[in-house]
Amino acid sequence: MASIRSTNTKPEMLVRKYLWSQGFRYRLNNPRLPGHPDIVLRKYRTCVFVNGCFWHGHDGCKYFRMPKTNTDFWEKKIKRNKNRDIEEQKKLAKMGWHCITVWECELKQDKRAKTLASLAFTLNHIYLQDRSITYPKIEEECELEQAAEPVPTP
Repeated sequence: MASIRSTNTKPEMLVRKYLWSQGFRYRLNNPRLPGHPDIVLRKYRTCVFVNGCFWHGHDGCKYFRMPKTNTDFWEKKIKRNKNRDIEEQKKLAKMGWHCITVWECELKQDKRAKTLASLAFTLNHIYLQDRSITYPKIEEECELEQAAEPVPTP
């Protein structure tokens, strides 16, 4: 297990290259945030987690199968990983951050373009929704005085 990488994995690199090419700027593995998210987009207040289907126990995925040997150990380990992921995302949500999880199986060749386009759409939607400014409506009946005009005296 020492040869298993936790950063700069192939799925993570695919997401990073796509985001950069689309003009999204980010930081990697921010140690100040809970869970050290893989990609942190401060402008969008969004954290992106790129999860491997096996290590994070992707339910209903054909790439996640419980090993047949040492099953007790693996069940506990994967359950701990799932619980930790949920807790970290709750902490981030309390801090006002959005969390997006991209699964390894969604980055396979047949689904990659759709997944990455969906990610970009979601980030833009989050940005627009967070930055929407609503101005109060000015009623047309009310006459407003302009600073350049003198106030008529009766």
